[in-house]
Amino acid sequence: MSASHAEPRHSPPGVKRREFLKATAAAGAGLVAAPTILGAEKAGATPINVAVIGTGVQGRVLTEQARRIEGVRFKAVCDIWKDWSLRYASRQLKRLGYPAKAYTDYRDMLQDEKDLQAAIVATPDWMHAEHTIACLKAGLHVYCEKEMSNDLAKARQMVIAARETGNLLQIGHQRRSNLRYLHAKQKLLDEAHLLGRVTHAYGQWNRSIAKTAPKGYPEKYPMDEATLRKYGYADMFQFCNWRFFKKYGGGAIADLGSHQIDVFGWFLDALPVALVAEGGRDYWDQYEWYDNALAIYRFDTPQGTVRAFYQTLTTTSAVGYFERFMGDEGTLQISEKASKCRVFAEGYLSRNPHPWTPWVKKGYIARDPEDEEETEDDNGPQTPLQAILAMYGKSKPPARFLLTVPVEEAPHQAHLANFFGAIRSKGKLNCPAEVGYETAVQVLKVNEAIAGDKKLHFKEEDFKV
Repeated sequence: MSASHAEPRHSPPGVKRREFLKATAAAGAGLVAAPTILGAEKAGATPINVAVIGTGVQGRVLTEQARRIEGVRFKAVCDIWKDWSLRYASRQLKRLGYPAKAYTDYRDMLQDEKDLQAAIVATPDWMHAEHTIACLKAGLHVYCEKEMSNDLAKARQMVIAARETGNLLQIGHQRRSNLRYLHAKQKLLDEAHLLGRVTHAYGQWNRSIAKTAPKGYPEKYPMDEATLRKYGYADMFQFCNWRFFKKYGGGAIADLGSHQIDVFGWFLDALPVALVAEGGRDYWDQYEWYDNALAIYRFDTPQGTVRAFYQTLTTTSAVGYFERFMGDEGTLQISEKASKCRVFAEGYLSRNPHPWTPWVKKGYIARDPEDEEETEDDNGPQTPLQAILAMYGKSKPPARFLLTVPVEEAPHQAHLANFFGAIRSKGKLNCPAEVGYETAVQVLKVNEAIAGDKKLHFKEEDFKV
């Protein structure tokens, strides 16, 4: 075992406060840099009073992006880690002009705060149902982070609560509001049918050991054992690394994979009919959940069978994260990262004029300036090696095109804007509870397939509540 491998397997749960501050600085830095929403309120947007439950890193990310939306006002924040996460979030919001009241128990918050209209839930997955349902029953609209829950029974309860109360529940699969993804789905796939018949899809999210190594906490601010036990946590190590423990999260496939598995069915306009998966706890022996997962879904579409392969790894960041849809005429590769986005036309298609030229003229795609057509004199002299290789035949390289919609710098903001816009009756949710539940089924069943070492078959009723 190499030293680089051994070190993260035995990382201590405690770290120096200075190191911890460096690791979390990015999540909070934007709270100071961006303009406050107080000015935006003057523009006339209907104010929406919001509470945030869960003020860890993801809660701060959502808070920082939500506050850029006109009329959003933070009235309360809630987190059980009083001396760190809660204090940090409360202080940052007060600096920006939001005297949000701080709570350690969401029940006290819902009882005391009488003028809330919405809540953002960014707690660990196992608490999503409890927090979301309580907020819905208190009359609030809820934006709940993905994964909807690490328990399908609880996810079903969330759907039912949203229906019974009539309040909105948006699940945080933010790609469904991303302008680039919407453009690709609506213009390139549904209208232009650029890819021809889609036969396969692929997605991945790989993270390095530096990103997935056990997280520590500032040594000066641990939660006491009584508080941990009160809220259901074994210790600070499991609290800080909840995603990889079965009680609290769904492992890498839920933390990372749910974003992209959600895109598979969305872009294919279908739900899977079968699933096989492989994976294991092969590297991080401090965790309970699998540190790698490889899954193959089968979709039956009106055009034919589509097989979609997905992988998530926690030992390498190679090639990053993206989704790819492959057809007999072209391939779409899309990501929240601009450098990963391309559309490839099969080389057998004519280049002069190219059949995609009308879509270039419409502005849906643009030719990649780095794409140079091969010019080769087929009638010229060949070396002996060229003559031998020619016997195998040669496929023309694909023509490369770019998507014309820029990647958004704040990936969650459009999804939050869709949520608050729906509250103001300006549209429908892009990821309502029913859609979030369909994705939760697809994602959490990967862990089941790995554990049972078996192929799973889906029925239509598996996705219904």
